[in-house]
Amino acid sequence: MIRENGRASSLIEGEATSTSVRWPKRYTVVGLAFCAAFICYIDRVNLSVAVIPMQKAFGWSETTKGLVLSSFFIGYMLFAIPAGYLTNRWGGKVMLGAAVTWWSVFTLATPAAAVASLPLLIAARIGLGLGEAAMFPAAYNLFGRWVPTAERSRAISLLLSGIPLGTLFALGTTGWLVTSSGWSAPFYLFGAAGLMWALVWGRRIHDDPTKHPRISNSELALIRSGGVITQARTQVPWRLLLTAPATWALILNHFCSNWVLYVLLAWLPSYFHGVQGLDTGRAGLFAAAPWLTMFVMINVSGVLADGLIRRGVSLTAVRKLMQTVGLVGSAAFLLLTKDAASASSALGLMCGALGMLAFTWSGMMPNHLEIAPRYADVLMGITNTAGTIPGIIGVAVTGWLVDVTGTYVSAFVLAAVINVFGAIVWLLFGSSRRLVD
Repeated sequence: MIRENGRASSLIEGEATSTSVRWPKRYTVVGLAFCAAFICYIDRVNLSVAVIPMQKAFGWSETTKGLVLSSFFIGYMLFAIPAGYLTNRWGGKVMLGAAVTWWSVFTLATPAAAVASLPLLIAARIGLGLGEAAMFPAAYNLFGRWVPTAERSRAISLLLSGIPLGTLFALGTTGWLVTSSGWSAPFYLFGAAGLMWALVWGRRIHDDPTKHPRISNSELALIRSGGVITQARTQVPWRLLLTAPATWALILNHFCSNWVLYVLLAWLPSYFHGVQGLDTGRAGLFAAAPWLTMFVMINVSGVLADGLIRRGVSLTAVRKLMQTVGLVGSAAFLLLTKDAASASSALGLMCGALGMLAFTWSGMMPNHLEIAPRYADVLMGITNTAGTIPGIIGVAVTGWLVDVTGTYVSAFVLAAVINVFGAIVWLLFGSSRRLVD
């Protein structure tokens, strides 16, 4: 193993130097992947706040606004499976670095596209979605090589924490930037941040732990003994993956979990603005608080899940518990929103809905690495395709329901029903038994 790296003498003779490095290199992989997820969501979510003044400036209806918000997911869905396949062939480092660069360029181009025409704006959002489709397949590819099984719930929880934290940051800062500098400012600032991240990523990350020039022997031994991928990937077993009940349980649950996620991601600022009567700045701040709750609960659930696994509870039992609690609990809070009489009570219920949904990310999300560890990137591309459909249908249908009914009640009831359906499917068919080595 050491001689394969071409650095036998440096590792043997310099062991003291290697072991003196206190920051494990796998933490850098997880940390920078988290930063990418954070940037991914600030670039995705800034439009949810900026769209309020944009709607007034361009004279859009709620239905048109829903089309603009949902167009991102067209590109995201179209490229999700190809992104997983290409990541499996080329590696997570190349794919994620290229993806962040790509979507950052489209973020920077969004204001010019919006001013030019509605079709160009939609095209820019589709381009953004094409780039962001590689985010999680690429991260899973690297986690499969770098993160031991016993650390995966927490690592994936931290990775996915970038979603609510990026959303929180975007909602909190976009309103302020729009008010102080105009609706185009967030796109320029956040796009530039992505390009800066890509420079750091290219210099610090390696696909293969054994080829990292500064990894210690002790960490390399831990990684190799921890259930990570060490074999070369072979031809993707498409038929096996696509005929397994556990795969379809994962596909359907990605769809169901993301319905609530994407509807609230796109519409919470508009809900607090239109229903609770808050101005644009306060609507962004109120919409941010539930995502802070989700950020906290994602990491709480990750610690709980890994703790149960260390105590000997089976992987399947842990994943079923976390997924069911998350979906059913979130549905309950959504159903209660119809009785919200004030902005503060609505805020509390939305915090509950997203806080409970966070448990699903210690349920279904690590499952990709459990049932098909060598092809988790491909599997993530498959399930993420289904998980993107709510971003198109759910976001657009919500706009239509608000136009037709004048309230958000029917949209939240629909989301709750979809959650319960997902929980039933997961309890019946979800499994952590490995399908392919």
